[in-house]
Order: sequence, then structure tokens, then C-alpha cells
Amino acid sequence: MGEWRPMLTADLPAVTALSAAVHGVYAEPQAVYTERLTLFPAGCFTWVRDDSIDGFLVTHPWRGDEPPALGAMLGSIPRNPDRYYLHDIALAATARNTGAGRAAIALVDDLARQAGLRQVTLVAVNGADRYWAANGFSYVPGQSGSYGAGSFAMRREIG
Repeated sequence: MGEWRPMLTADLPAVTALSAAVHGVYAEPQAVYTERLTLFPAGCFTWVRDDSIDGFLVTHPWRGDEPPALGAMLGSIPRNPDRYYLHDIALAATARNTGAGRAAIALVDDLARQAGLRQVTLVAVNGADRYWAANGFSYVPGQSGSYGAGSFAMRREIG
């Protein structure tokens, strides 16, 4: 099966390698994951099955309609956030159809609620918009994804 557990610094090489394998041109450098883990460790997780990292999830509070640029360093988490941002998720083929995706969505919703935020946003790439739409996310009208052609800004209101 598998479970989401807090990401560790020691996980970062595996996270970076999985990002490259899953995201291709949308993969981010290890420095981005290192910064997110440093700035907001409560939002960083790995999907572990049999001591193998088969997925990762990186999230954090955010403010405003523009998501962080691909590969950009944040410097800090915004003061007075108005949404929760699902920055990155990647699942190896071995983690698909295991419930990892549904568990990640539930985890993100819980993190957003704990932060007092009622909206989760993301940028879908590589055709993942269909998955996110099937899981309650809607396309943001008038906003294309900031990562280039084939990327989509999406959001979901949570209770």
C-alpha cells in the first residue's frame, strides 16, 4: 500500500529524481524543493511504500492569483495568505491507483483548513487537468497556467 509521511532533508535527492522522471520539462531543481521544505516543512510529504519513495507532495500558503514561477525561489511564505497552494505532486507508476492521489487531496484540504484558508489552487501540467477536474477543481476563468502551453490554473473551494 503506502502512506504519506513528512518529507525529510534526506528525501530530497529522491524527490528531485522523481520530479524529473514524472514532470519532464516541468521538473524543478533540488534547490526549489529544499527551499520549500525549509520554509514550510508542514506542507511537504513523501509517499512511502516498502521504504521506497514513490511520490511526493509540496504545498504551502500563498497570496494572490499568480502562482510562483516554475523554478523560482520564494524567499518567504507570504504574510496574510488568501489561498493554499498545491505546488507540486508526483507519483511514480507504482503509486498510482493505490489511493495516494485521493489521500493527498484530503491531506491538502486538511492543511488548508488548519491554515484558515478555504481555497486550494494549483497549476496542472502534462494533461493532469483532467484528473484535477474529476476531483473537484475548476479551471480559473481568464487565467491560463503560468508554466506555458498546456498548463492550467485551477482552484477548488473547500468547506
